[in-house]
Amino acid sequence: MASTGTAAPTLAEIIDVLDAAYPPRLAESWDSVGLVCGDPANSVTTVMFAVDATAAVVDEAITAGADLLVVHHPLLLRGVDTVGAHTPKGALVHRLITAGCALFTAHTNADSAQPGVSDALATLLGLTDLRPLDEKSDGGLDKWGVYVPVADAPAVRQAMFDAGGGSIGDYRECSWSVVGDGQFRPVDDARPAIGTVGTVESVEERRVEMVAPRSARAAVLTALRSAHPYEEVAFDVVETAGLPTDCGLGRIGTLAEPMSLRAFAERVGSRLPSTAWGVRAAGDPDATIRRVAVCGGSGDSMLGAVTAAGVDAYVTSDLRHHVADEHLRAGGPALIDVAHWAGEFPWCAQARDLLDSAFGDRDGWTTRTLTIRTDPWSIGVRPPQD
Repeated sequence: MASTGTAAPTLAEIIDVLDAAYPPRLAESWDSVGLVCGDPANSVTTVMFAVDATAAVVDEAITAGADLLVVHHPLLLRGVDTVGAHTPKGALVHRLITAGCALFTAHTNADSAQPGVSDALATLLGLTDLRPLDEKSDGGLDKWGVYVPVADAPAVRQAMFDAGGGSIGDYRECSWSVVGDGQFRPVDDARPAIGTVGTVESVEERRVEMVAPRSARAAVLTALRSAHPYEEVAFDVVETAGLPTDCGLGRIGTLAEPMSLRAFAERVGSRLPSTAWGVRAAGDPDATIRRVAVCGGSGDSMLGAVTAAGVDAYVTSDLRHHVADEHLRAGGPALIDVAHWAGEFPWCAQARDLLDSAFGDRDGWTTRTLTIRTDPWSIGVRPPQD
């Protein structure tokens, strides 16, 4: 790439772009996403993309001089108490660090993001008008209301803003307030900031309201208590309902023209990278397919949602015999089962395009999708036909 005189981005800048596209908050609670190893202050010019950080993938990334390897599946997912070089995964971490190659993972956050893993798969298969199969709400917000003497209201309001309150979309320091009369009577052992023990006190107070992320609840509470003059603060917190979003697991889309299950399965097989697992379909080969659900990765947990959505076919991975059989017996849509790696591989191009769009004009910028097949199944044998 020709030099533009623009400095290479830091790893921290790249992480900001990846986190904006695949927000960590979308990750499932059991998942592990984000930076695995690498210095955020380091410059990055060469980035590789893959589904898995296997030994072969790490070898190729290092040989290519990569500064960053972006993968979908976490290398370190379950509880880890050592990354010693004597362990298979620890050895890969050591090799990456020694070579100066950072490792970043976007897993279930990339599954639920829009666009994400299932969008890449659906688009590759020719589906349009995409919407989530299992919609993820925005999680809702806390609505805070606190009563504070009028003169002290600006300080309390600002403290809550500083702790993360008062943000609505592209607006900051949002609040609402009204003035009223507050009444209280301090009893034994009280140390009132206003009034005296045993005497009913009336104070002109302002009720300050604002919203805040639920994740900021502890910080906002600490801030308002620290800034508030009263010994006991009167406040309430209401959890608002989560609202629909365009994020979530899986996608539902529509084919431009209907086709038979047999023809659609052949399309899936021709557009995904080949694997020993191949492509399997269950259902009437001549059934008409128009509306399709897809889920990159293991998707048998969403068979109920697929049936409820009224689609004609469902494309996913790792479908088990009894689960698939019971689904079809219950009248569920046709199934197309693809190799787990193959169904998620299209995401690599999506993530690559994302970073190329953000940093493609930087000095020395180079990206590449590694085509090493990391599907663990290496041999597919078809029995002779009778």
